[in-house]
Amino acid sequence: MICATVEEFAAALPPFGAIAGLDLGERTIGVALSDLRRQVATPIEVIRRERFTLDANRLLALLAAREAVGIVLGLPLNMDGSMGPRVQSTQAFARNLEKLTPLPICFWDERLSTVAAERALLEADTSRKRRKEVIDQVAAGYILQGALDRMAHMGRGEQS
Repeated sequence: MICATVEEFAAALPPFGAIAGLDLGERTIGVALSDLRRQVATPIEVIRRERFTLDANRLLALLAAREAVGIVLGLPLNMDGSMGPRVQSTQAFARNLEKLTPLPICFWDERLSTVAAERALLEADTSRKRRKEVIDQVAAGYILQGALDRMAHMGRGEQS
């Protein structure tokens, strides 16, 4: 099920369980996972893309092994907020993935997530080679953390 909003996504989730964050690129899929209480996103791995069926099988096997209960997919909007070809490609990926899994899926604006990931890796004095290896999973962590923070804020708002 593709959710129209983060609020709809949060309502579709069970009370506890890890959420996956994905940074979908042309050649790779960066994967991050939250803790069971959905407070912290941790970069997990990078899947090298081949064909959709192989990519989806690898991704869904990873999410099943980690017992993920939902998927947050980074939406690569242009800096002005408009939708370009990469957004259409990401939405098509989500529609195809939706046919293979009952997990709820939502989109999260990923503008500047790769820039933030690169900056964090530079501040950590990560070598150029290592940055190239992990940048996508770190970007997935930023995407997921943004969604987790939004959902936590929604939860606090409901309690007051």
